[in-house]
Amino acid sequence: MFDPSYYRRCACKAPAVDEDGSPILNASGKPKMRMLDANCPNLPQKGHGTWYFYFELEAGEGGKRRRVRRGGFATKNDAKAKAEEVYRDVIGGADVLSDATVGEDLHGWLKRKRGLARTTRHGYEEHITLYLEPHLGHIKRRDLKLRHVEAMYDAIERENSERLLHHAKVVELEEARDAAHTAWVRAAGKKEERRATRRAYLAANAALREGRKGKRKITSAATMHRINATLSSFLGSGIKRGEYATNWAAMVELPAVRRPKALVWTPERVEEWKRTGQKPSPVMVWTPEQTGQFLDFISDDRLCGMWHGFVFRGPRRGEMCALPWTEVSLSGSWFRISAQIVEIAYRQYDEAPKQDSVRTVTLDSQTRAKWGEWRVTQGKEREQWSGEDAWVESNRVWTHENGEPLHPDWISRRFNRLVELSGLPPIRLHDTRHLSATLALLGKADIKVVQERLGHSSRQITSDTYTSVLPQLLTAEAESTSAVVPRSPQKKSPPNEEQNEPESEAEEGPGEAPEADEDGPDEGLRPAA
Repeated sequence: MFDPSYYRRCACKAPAVDEDGSPILNASGKPKMRMLDANCPNLPQKGHGTWYFYFELEAGEGGKRRRVRRGGFATKNDAKAKAEEVYRDVIGGADVLSDATVGEDLHGWLKRKRGLARTTRHGYEEHITLYLEPHLGHIKRRDLKLRHVEAMYDAIERENSERLLHHAKVVELEEARDAAHTAWVRAAGKKEERRATRRAYLAANAALREGRKGKRKITSAATMHRINATLSSFLGSGIKRGEYATNWAAMVELPAVRRPKALVWTPERVEEWKRTGQKPSPVMVWTPEQTGQFLDFISDDRLCGMWHGFVFRGPRRGEMCALPWTEVSLSGSWFRISAQIVEIAYRQYDEAPKQDSVRTVTLDSQTRAKWGEWRVTQGKEREQWSGEDAWVESNRVWTHENGEPLHPDWISRRFNRLVELSGLPPIRLHDTRHLSATLALLGKADIKVVQERLGHSSRQITSDTYTSVLPQLLTAEAESTSAVVPRSPQKKSPPNEEQNEPESEAEEGPGEAPEADEDGPDEGLRPAA
């Protein structure tokens, strides 16, 4: 039964006395002081002291008494309101007696989640270390409220404003460094002039290094949503354990996040990119013609077969890195994805993919031929590496010349370099998954088949995120839409009087063709323009 008691107390002090009324002295001979608390004679005065409340909970194990006590309220009404709030938390199942902090609970929650994927755990650790613990870790579990969570995101936005200014300053320093370098390269004449421009360049470069110190990434709206998802998962687990009563993360309003739309590199967008150097979207895909140009350009590359696999089959880079020869059948034209390599701080870890990502992918004839050529090439490289430079037997499909497995980040950097050398507009390695889905859509493949090949959990993800509408499909759709409407033959305009007058052949000018006989067959001949 909720039956709180209210009282006032203050921080006034008075000399301590013994049973005889004599003052008690400390080691230095001065009287000891004691807190008057609720016995202060000035408590009846208005505004003196603060209000407290307490109420009893059900007895704990072994009949142990459990009392909730809070204080420090300016008025009795404030104490009553807080007492009702705490009691609602008790009814909701929260542990209002614990002195544990949110930071302690966060680390305990992460330690209990033993089934997390390595990348997911790494993301949770980053959110806790960089955001949740610095802003919420010091707050006691029983005191966490919505205002604390909202204050965290307010602080993140303030930090973003400061980081934006820092980034702008770094850009200015980079431009100054580049201008100084250009002046040094173009300096001519006396040696003193070149030395002066060189000193100016070195000074600008040193200023840039100093300005880059402490530079941190902007916390995007998408990152805020992921942080909030981590907090929501933590509070949801705490509610199940009876440690928290409310999932405050579910009540926070964050900036809207729009998933970037994959766009095609049309000629107009390519011209704008050449002029400004800016991509119209973070996710871009090539047209079939541009894709063909890239494949022609890398035809002599050592890993040409791997690039064909990325473009036409769309695996993830970690899946391609982990692919062993035992999961490839060139005679059956398929390979099976059952493992992946994840990269955290450039360190590689073997990890099983999600259940939806375990799949068998059929090889097209071009890719199968390239993979067959690659197997022969890899066999020759195995024979060449012997003695001190022994071949590393990794059984991986894609390796370096000595057999060492490829690092996922190395593949991305190599791909970016090849795209740069080809002169084509830039796309990321992950964009080849979008490209693969888009080409399949152009080839009239069923979206369900594309979903299974890419390893998505639903066809909606494939259709909404991983397919771009090519100009060819847009043109075909526009023409087919207008073609379904029946139209009558267009009426000819009535001839004027001049046209009614017969014209003789002699009056026809040179190069003019006579009118065709309306009753005769139309041979499709037209006068030359």
